[in-house]
Amino acid sequence: MRDKADILVIGAGPAGIVCSLTARKYYPDKKIIVMRNVEKGVIPCGIPYMIKSLKSPDENMLGMAAVEKSGIETVVDEAIAIDRKNKEVECKSGERYKYEKLVLAVGSVPILPPIPGIEKKGVYPIYKELGYLKKAIEEIKKCKNVLIVGGGFIGIEFADELSKISGLNTYLVELLPSILANSFDPEFSTLAEDRLRSKGVKILTGAKVLEFCGKEKVGGVKLSTGETLDIDAVILGIGACPNTSLACNALLDLGKGKGVWVDEYMRTIDPDVFAVGDCVGKRDFYTRKDIPVMLASTATAEARIAGANLYQLKVIRENKGTIAIYSTYIDGLVLGSAGLTENTAVKEGFEIVTGQANVKDKHPATLPLASDVKVKLVFSRQSGILLGGQVAGGFSCGEMINLIGVAIQKRMSATELETLQMATQPYLTSAPTMYPIVIAAQEAAGRIRE
Repeated sequence: MRDKADILVIGAGPAGIVCSLTARKYYPDKKIIVMRNVEKGVIPCGIPYMIKSLKSPDENMLGMAAVEKSGIETVVDEAIAIDRKNKEVECKSGERYKYEKLVLAVGSVPILPPIPGIEKKGVYPIYKELGYLKKAIEEIKKCKNVLIVGGGFIGIEFADELSKISGLNTYLVELLPSILANSFDPEFSTLAEDRLRSKGVKILTGAKVLEFCGKEKVGGVKLSTGETLDIDAVILGIGACPNTSLACNALLDLGKGKGVWVDEYMRTIDPDVFAVGDCVGKRDFYTRKDIPVMLASTATAEARIAGANLYQLKVIRENKGTIAIYSTYIDGLVLGSAGLTENTAVKEGFEIVTGQANVKDKHPATLPLASDVKVKLVFSRQSGILLGGQVAGGFSCGEMINLIGVAIQKRMSATELETLQMATQPYLTSAPTMYPIVIAAQEAAGRIRE
């Protein structure tokens, strides 16, 4: 039996690391242990860039230096059972750890659909372990034809990276009618699709993978369109599901979205067991429906809430829901989405108005490296409150979507946004007379007043 931990955090991804560091700040006298089941983890969002953008895949290793520097103990082991009655965790090594407060930050596991041949060599799910990914990337780089299954964020980022390798043909298959369809309206998805096609990526939408062909190693793929492609390797970019086996075996509740159920302060049904990150169910900010959002930014926000409130509720949570805020980058094109898209809002039954702006991100527009910026905002017609927004353009869009996320969280109205006060500078922003968020809000406000 190991010494008792005051706070035991299982999982050392972004959520586990941030939760432990936050707990150290709020409870400096507590003994904290962080358990990780792999020796070398990776920065999740950086996985696609291990192929080409980074000089070496090792540069994407998720370090533990900040944790250890804070006097937090780290151990490499795998938790296999939780005894909530005796407040103990049993591990694969045979060790048992006692705890006062337990935090589950065990993340997610790749979705493996029941496609015949999915077990073949050369078919790569995205596991967040450095050694596995290095070997997979090494093999993929030797291939001539690579298929990416899934046109979500990780799928398109892999496609962009693979398109940089000379002599390698990249295919992307998406079941839905367009890529990024769950996060963007069609006019934004088209921008991403056009950019990838210009890089030579062969995109097949509205297509389903029926079978991975070959003997021991994948050699081809059959699609629902009737096509058969010669393929040397497959990257499964179809998403992940919450890792809940440990929680289920401990008889903790799951939400309707199949993630671990938690309250507003990340407490499970057991007041001494918290859960954060991808393993936790998410509820939409406006509809309160369960949504499949798995983002490091969301996970770390939850981790800060849990870490602060393990023993007392010190930080009151005012954001009572998840705002899905995404951003991605494709060969110079930045795309961002926050909250509800127009399509999603209409499907949910909201009466809406939209406002758009198409401007340059510098002023005057003839300055070097000026980019076009496209902004779309979605508002409730009756209340004028912002429901969602999308952006596309240059690097300025990366922070612009975060501003839109804050506006959603604070339930800002079209009127508040059209009177937004902002800093502007010729090289850094659009002109104050044509600031895109203001222009889009003004257009929507005019429609609200009609």
